Formats: sequence, structure tokens, C-alpha cells
Amino acid sequence: MTQALPQLMNLDEFLDWYPNGEGRYELIDGLIVEMQPTGQHSEVSGFIDARFSVEIECLKLPYFIPRDCVVKPIDTNRSGYQPDVIVLDETTIDDDPLWEPRSTITQGRSVRLIVEVVSTNWRDDYLKKLADYEALGIPEYWVVDYAALGASRYTGQPKQPTLSLFTLVDGEYQVSQFHQSDPILSPTFPEIHLTAEQVFTASRPAPTN
Repeated sequence: MTQALPQLMNLDEFLDWYPNGEGRYELIDGLIVEMQPTGQHSEVSGFIDARFSVEIECLKLPYFIPRDCVVKPIDTNRSGYQPDVIVLDETTIDDDPLWEPRSTITQGRSVRLIVEVVSTNWRDDYLKKLADYEALGIPEYWVVDYAALGASRYTGQPKQPTLSLFTLVDGEYQVSQFHQSDPILSPTFPEIHLTAEQVFTASRPAPTN
């Protein structure tokens, strides 16, 4: 008995298929993956988005945060990622050929920073996307593991909520990790006053008894 293999999509087919306003999806190695974030996941990504927006507005930085954006890896036409937060550069975005027609990024210099908030598919954030964003030349990449879902080699022993900040140095990512009350040191937003714990909890006050 034979079983039909799933039909693999390329990125153009995925973008043509993508339903407007109905859920969020990524293309991973030719397969459509529905993104189903939890409530806390959405709170954390929304909090980061808001804090970045304040920095951009107050400092009048030439950046913006799009509502929708697909990032195409450099060496494949069968994947397209939708970061939880992405900060784009107004000064270079017009040179990216797929931005205007398809809200798609193909060049690392279009991007200042990407944030992925870890879900159960943590391997994608720590391994696959990390390698693809590095190859693309994304200068700064945050992996926000607020629930310590990743393996202990990423979140410590014992495991604890960890914000891993990858900075591109000579074409390779160098990582700094932040926990609890550690102040986050971001090359893109050097003046931001934010601790790891504020990000993990989306700045919510601790519950009282």
C-alpha cells in the first residue's frame, strides 16, 4: 500500500495561497505550518513590539515595524518565515525587490532586528531560523524563551527563562544571554531600558496572594 507524499510548495505558491486576515502561517521546507501562539506568547511579542515602537518614535530612528512580513532564506525557495517582531530599515527597504509587491524580505540589509518568541517548535528558532538569519546577514536576532522550552544547552541547568541575543560579527552570530533582572543590551536599541524579566512577563505585575 502506497501513501501519497505531501505536495511541496515554493515561496511564490505559498504567497499566492496565503489567506488574508485568517490566521498566520509559515512555509518550512515546502510545507505550510500554521502558527498558533498562546496568550502569553502574544503578550510577550506585543510587549516587545510596543517597546521598540516607543524607541523608534522617541529617538526618530529610520526604522519601522510592519504588520505583516515574510523573510525568505538566502539559499532556498521553499521556506518563508513570519517573525514575531521584525524591525525594518527605511533607508534600504526600497532596494529589496519583493518588499513592495509581496511584503517579503530577501536581503539582510533591509532588516535591523528580528525577534522570535519560542513556542513548542523551539528547534526552529534555535537552529533552523538561527542559521538562515545568520546566512542572510540579519545583524541582530533575539530568541525569547520565556517558558524555558528549549533544551538545557540553551536555557541552562536547571532550565530557566532565557533571552538569547545574537549579534552578527564578521558574518557569524555571537550570543549574549539574559536572565531575570539582567538589563538587555541591544546594538539596535542601545538606549532601551528593559530587563529580561520585563520581557518574559510582558511587564505584568507579579500576582498577590
